[in-house]
This record gives sequence, structure tokens and C-alpha cells, in this order.
Amino acid sequence: MIILGGSSRQSLANLRGSLDQSLKSVSALDCSTVSADLFVVLGSLGTSIGLRRALTDPSRDVASKVALVEDIFGKVIGKVALSLVGNAVALRWSSPSEFTDGIEQIAIEAEASAANVNDKLDLVQDELFEFARILIANGELRQALASRTDEAAHKEALVHDIFASKFNDSSVRLLDALVDGLRGRSIEQTLAAYTHGVAARRDRVTAHVRTAIALSAAQRSKLATALAAQIGQPVHINVEIDSAILGGISIRFADEVIDGTIVSRLAEASRALVG
Repeated sequence: MIILGGSSRQSLANLRGSLDQSLKSVSALDCSTVSADLFVVLGSLGTSIGLRRALTDPSRDVASKVALVEDIFGKVIGKVALSLVGNAVALRWSSPSEFTDGIEQIAIEAEASAANVNDKLDLVQDELFEFARILIANGELRQALASRTDEAAHKEALVHDIFASKFNDSSVRLLDALVDGLRGRSIEQTLAAYTHGVAARRDRVTAHVRTAIALSAAQRSKLATALAAQIGQPVHINVEIDSAILGGISIRFADEVIDGTIVSRLAEASRALVG
């Protein structure tokens, strides 16, 4: 799991907002392309401390950092990923390594978004957990994939030989990136970061609905369609029946809360009277 300092947490929140807008209403293939491009950037950051420092140096103006990003990556990644990295270097990060963690997070979430468009996000979560169980049960496989000396291409080939016919395409792409991006971490630590990244994206496309009465299938469908239009991706709805709210509905998704319950309206009316 990625644990960031104060300024990095806010920067990641802003960066994830940029990712949401970049992936709004695009295809699964486009999401995967953005993810692959971001993993290219991550690979360069992981091997060059000088680049990490240059892109996070607070004494360096934003324009020169964006220009550096364009000089290095402008011809090797697409415009969407290039813009996201440009946004990232304009933000303040607690350390160069946390900037790198932020890029990793949105790279993972971009591929998770591809899975969500294909209605496979839950499956990807399940398959990452299954991969973890396989590593525990098979020490030889763990050793091969965790090797710091073996070539990335060999480890990726091993992932494909074992998992390509069993796992979803998005899961396999994430595992490819995982075994190639340990960055000094154990494979278990890296898998935890990837699992967290996928779960974070799931939270952003899952609406938690509280209502006093059960919703009909038609109401759930209408609500999901309305939220999908706002978010720009398919939305999964979890409904909680709570008689304490009396009536109306409360919706929480991503970082937003839409509270239309009677209890909430009564509380607002009470505050207005007091004020």
C-alpha cells in the first residue's frame, strides 16, 4: 500500500482528478494505452534518481520541468499520458520517491479503468488476490519473479506462460508491470501497492447508496446511468437500506456526497432556524 506524506497526498488527489477527466467516456483500449505510457515513464523514474529529483525540485520553475518531460517522453508516449505527467510535475511532492509512487498509482488506476469499462474490475481484484496465493504456495515461482538480476522480458514471458490463458487481459498487463517495477521493494510489497491501486479505482466507480426503502431494478438502472454520465465510466451501485434516514436517498461516490435524505434536510432546516 502506498503511504504518502501530507503534500503528496493532496497532489495525488489532484492527479487522480486529472486522470478521471482524461479517461472520461473513453474506450478500454484507450485506458490501457494511457496506463502503458505511464508505466514507461515509471520505468525511467525508477532507474534514474537524477530524473526524479529534476522533476520534483521545488526551486525549479514548473515550465522548465514540463519542458523536460516533453523533451524526454514527447516522442515515446501519447498526448494524454504526457499531459498527466506534466500535471504531476506542476504539483508539490514530499519527496522524489513519492512523486514516483504517484505516477505508479495513476498508471495502475488507468488499467483498472480499462477493466471497469469491460465490466471486469471485480475480476481483476480477485485475480490479484489469486496471484498472491499462488506466490505463497509456489516458492520457486516467487523467487523467479522477484529476482533482481533476471531480465524483465524473461519475467514477463513467465507471467504470460502461466497466467495469460487464466487471467483477464488487464490482470496480465498489471502483472507484467509489477514484475518489471519492483523498485527495490519485495514482490509482496509491490503487489500490495498494485492491489491498493486497483481498489482505489474501484472506490471511485462504486456508488454507495443509502435509502429508507429498497430500490427497484428500474430505479437502480436509472441511477447507475445518471452517475455514469457524470463520472464518464460504468458505475457499480451498492445499496444499504437504512430506516433511520426516514426517506430520500444519500449517494457517496469518489470524493463526493449527494445527501437528499429527509434527516439531512431537517438538520439543514434546524441549522437555518438557529442561524
